[in-house]
Amino acid sequence: MGAFNVRYTAAARDDLLRLFDFLLERAQTIEEFDAAQDAIDALRTAVQCHLSRSPFIYRKAGNNPFLRELIIPLGHSGYVALYEIEGSDTVNILAVRHQLEDDYH
Repeated sequence: MGAFNVRYTAAARDDLLRLFDFLLERAQTIEEFDAAQDAIDALRTAVQCHLSRSPFIYRKAGNNPFLRELIIPLGHSGYVALYEIEGSDTVNILAVRHQLEDDYH
């Protein structure tokens, strides 16, 4: 099986910006500002790395076998990416949320 193309929907890109803004609002030092960028970079890297290779091994989100969630540990908590496998070569990231959030926006 070849590599999957990982694409972000507009809603998922908005989620990344929302999460980044949340981290920036709490930052009080240069190191915390850098950590905010590092967190988003780590999240994107994990999504790309895991889902471009083997998107079918992560947990199902509901009854649709092509709708799944990737848990991305980061620090003391982490993030969850909701994605859908489209065809034999594409993964669409539908939403991203912090693990402590109630649900996707």
